[in-house]
Amino acid sequence: MDAVDLFKRLGAGAKFNFKRFGKDAERFKVGRPQNKEVSKPFDGIGFFGIKTQEETTVHDDDDEEEESEKEQTAVTEKRKRSNTDETLSKSRKKRKGKKEETDDEENETDGSDETELEKEGIRWMSSQDKNAKGPKTKAKDKHSLKRLKQLQREKLNQIRHSNRINVHGTDIPDPLTTFEELQKEYELDPRIIQNIKAAGFQTPTPIQMQAIPLMMHSREILACAPTGSGKTMAFCLPLLAHLRQPLNKGFRGLVVAPTRELASQTHRELLKLSEGVGFRVHMINKGVDAAKKYGPKSAKKFDILVTTPNRLIYLLNQDPPAVDLSSVEWLVVDESDKLFEDGKTGFRDQLATIFLACSSPKIRRALFSATFTTEVEQWCKLNLDNLVSVNIGPRNSAAETVEQELLFVGAENGKLLAMRDLIKKGFMPPMLVFVQSIERARELFHELVYEGINVDVIHSERTQQQRDNVVNSFRSGNIWVLICTALMARGIDFKGVNLVVNYDFPTSAVEYIHRIGRTGRAGHKGKAVTLFTEADKPLLRSIATVIKKAGCPVPDYMIGFKKLHSKEKQRLEKKPPERSTIRTTPLSLMKKKPGKEKRKKGKAGAKVQGSGEKSKECTNN
Repeated sequence: MDAVDLFKRLGAGAKFNFKRFGKDAERFKVGRPQNKEVSKPFDGIGFFGIKTQEETTVHDDDDEEEESEKEQTAVTEKRKRSNTDETLSKSRKKRKGKKEETDDEENETDGSDETELEKEGIRWMSSQDKNAKGPKTKAKDKHSLKRLKQLQREKLNQIRHSNRINVHGTDIPDPLTTFEELQKEYELDPRIIQNIKAAGFQTPTPIQMQAIPLMMHSREILACAPTGSGKTMAFCLPLLAHLRQPLNKGFRGLVVAPTRELASQTHRELLKLSEGVGFRVHMINKGVDAAKKYGPKSAKKFDILVTTPNRLIYLLNQDPPAVDLSSVEWLVVDESDKLFEDGKTGFRDQLATIFLACSSPKIRRALFSATFTTEVEQWCKLNLDNLVSVNIGPRNSAAETVEQELLFVGAENGKLLAMRDLIKKGFMPPMLVFVQSIERARELFHELVYEGINVDVIHSERTQQQRDNVVNSFRSGNIWVLICTALMARGIDFKGVNLVVNYDFPTSAVEYIHRIGRTGRAGHKGKAVTLFTEADKPLLRSIATVIKKAGCPVPDYMIGFKKLHSKEKQRLEKKPPERSTIRTTPLSLMKKKPGKEKRKKGKAGAKVQGSGEKSKECTNN
């Protein structure tokens, strides 16, 4: 009997820890016995020279090697399974929020191994035991938050899509759905909410839904919305909310408009909305009085200024400047595309001077208009901080509430016949008639004044008092037909204008949109009739395209006209085509009769038609 066999015999009663001393067992070629029953282990040994009845069993070396190899393989497989189980348990602890493996893989170990692992301080749990301790709430919370955010985005996109709101920028706040949200989310004065309801506004319009939250977050915006869509209120409300209360710091809000009529309208809206809050809203009437009122020696008891560019430039050019704009926190430019125009009709130089005068580091700028050119957009992208662009519907589009019609009249003489025919058939006043020049406005007035209708004319050469009287009479219904130039085409809000007649063809699609935008405002229906002749053929295609986009019928041949070159368009905008005089009275009757006393000394012979018409206008007014 060799030493290994003796070692096996002597150690038969002891329990060898194959789990812990597996390497030693491999070295000595000791395997776990297959039969656990070991009966009479010392029977084969003869003590005191006495042999037992059973003869000792002598194992062959080959059998022993095969048996040891089998036992060694079983131990190795057991160790691999246990190591795999430990690795799985560690990986499951690290991977939070993921599903556990199947129960079969978890329960590979037998009962004896589990007992040994428990002795060493390791406790094995199934997936059911882990779930019994409670669900992993963090992972579920993450999924639920993602789902809520996705639902919120879908809801906001649906609101914007249904209202045709197109917004471009970063960190865009949610659109406003009710005016009450201003009080809850932005702490707007409750009195202003009452003033909104008293003015008859129930729900915000699309431009108000998106522009108001943006300005409440002090974002600089470029807003484009159709005529009559509520742009004035869209910037008046955030302006009042941002200033919060009256302070004696000078002007903190500035609104610039191209015409005095539009500035006066904005001034009235601000007064209505701020009633009972105490804001001091001012408008420049006379430059001399304003220099004393707003000069350096004033007490600065004012908050908001509404003005036109020329009047404000007059005050800034005084020495010292008669108005201080260094405290302005909000600069709002209404009808900004008109103010950005270059040349005699535009205000680009004046606007640049105003921008430089507003030197506060807190300054924020907002530009509103019904139409926009690429020049304005490019300037805003370069000069405004973190710009957000808001468009309601397609850009440079006409209001869909206006029924649009093109009427061919042949030559210039046919326009007056069509106009008189329109009056004879009957129309629902009030009506606005647009012409291309001041002289033609006078001529048409003298032709229609004998038609038995209440008609008047307004243009820039009339005094401010005359213009205010005409506007008030038109608003009150005393004037049925108002003849005007492009002066009245910008932003002025006349309640309930039923008909707009373009007596002279507009020089651009932008001007056409603003003209017909005087009707069909605030959701009301309106109608626009545009007269055209053979001379208007070059400009017909652009106007017909606007009409077609608005859903009104247009002959196909008009859309097929050749597109004008950009230089030709600019030339026609600056210099409209020459048109014949609007006159039905013979020229011989227009001359003064001989023998009649002359009105002024130094004038000899007959006067030209223009001066005669001017004297008649003064007499009528």
